[in-house]
Amino acid sequence: MTNTTRWGIMGTGSIAHSFADALLETPDAVIQAIGSRNTATAQKFADEFHCGTHYGSYAELAADPQVDIIYIATPHSAHAENMQLCLQAGKAVLCEKPFTLNQREAEAVVALARQKKLFLMEAMWSRCLPALREAKHLLETGAIGTPRQLQADFGFSSEFDAAHRLRNPALGGGALLDVGIYPLSLAAYLLGDVEAAQAQAELGATGVDEQTVFTLRHRGGGLSSCTCAINAESPLTLTVFGSGGHLRLNSPFFRAQNLTVTNSEGKEHIVRRPCIGNGYAHEAIEAARCLQAGLTESPLMPLDETLAIMGWLDTMRAQCGIRYPVDR
Repeated sequence: MTNTTRWGIMGTGSIAHSFADALLETPDAVIQAIGSRNTATAQKFADEFHCGTHYGSYAELAADPQVDIIYIATPHSAHAENMQLCLQAGKAVLCEKPFTLNQREAEAVVALARQKKLFLMEAMWSRCLPALREAKHLLETGAIGTPRQLQADFGFSSEFDAAHRLRNPALGGGALLDVGIYPLSLAAYLLGDVEAAQAQAELGATGVDEQTVFTLRHRGGGLSSCTCAINAESPLTLTVFGSGGHLRLNSPFFRAQNLTVTNSEGKEHIVRRPCIGNGYAHEAIEAARCLQAGLTESPLMPLDETLAIMGWLDTMRAQCGIRYPVDR
């Protein structure tokens, strides 16, 4: 393998466009091929990003020998099937979050990747950002004493109808899987493994959660309080409180480029850690680093942690009465 990572992109929606934009600014990365469910859509996307190879089926993309790794940007409900297709074809995979619709699907995919000894990573891009990694370092080195609490919110107001993916149970709709996964995953990253979770939700007419609040207990005793919504705007903040001050990822926390550390005397210190472009380049860089090193998973987003997070999402959905057709 050369230092250049040849990317295939599966799906041509808005998140695929964002990732493709990022690859244009990612060192040693090329967009090798595009896969869509029809040729016209694939060609339009390929033309936009000056990519010479496009396919009107996902299977053709997975079979392309010139592709090193495939980024999956399809709807939530297709992730498990699409990842299995790529892994069966011998491809490394970076899959957009949420990884799957439930833990059972995630376990099957992870087992396949481990059986085939192929790289697999959930695309929780925020974990790869310089500001998030700096926050983790500061917490580990005692910048605010012992971290004890975390508060985070991710809410926006949407007017989409019942057929839209955000409100369609068959497509994994609802606030928890779409945006609640950010405070959940980042709380686990910053405060440690989750040991218990409790959630309450407001369900909409289609049965998905319009808004959810949840609390987490972390190994070691830390606590998190998180909110997510698709029917209410929120400040998009994340703050960690410790025995000697607090640390705030400045809004929007999931794309933070700086953070503020405040000590127990109220003195603030701003740490700037800008990201490349729209921020997605950093997960591409991490995936490529792992491939070059011969790793089958990333230490920033380990597969066991992805499985655990999917399990906690299942637990909270059950507590709130949120059920998808794929659930047993």
